[in-house]
Amino acid sequence: EVQLVESGGGLVQAGGSLRLSCAASGFTFDDYAIGWFRQAPGKEREGASCISSRDGTTTYADSVKGRFTISRDNALNTVYLQMNSLKPEDTGVYFCNAKILRSDYWGHGTQVTVSS
Repeated sequence: EVQLVESGGGLVQAGGSLRLSCAASGFTFDDYAIGWFRQAPGKEREGASCISSRDGTTTYADSVKGRFTISRDNALNTVYLQMNSLKPEDTGVYFCNAKILRSDYWGHGTQVTVSS
């Protein structure tokens, strides 16, 4: 059974940092790209960052570029999202995602709240 479990969210002041983790199980982690998405209250879910499977190529939404860093540890089956210089508009629930054999898998999300 594919499982993605996010952790590391919390309440932080603007300008602060958080590191999110996504622990994966139930599939060959090395073979799949993993993405971080976020959903602000009343808004649609949007992609924040993605990291490819083996060569670690990364992509970022313009809104987080230069502030967020995605990384993965294939030995631990975990993807991280280091978030620096946080802004109130970064507030939302953060989800990790894996697309496996044409199916989308999601974790339950972790809440990030940035106070001004």
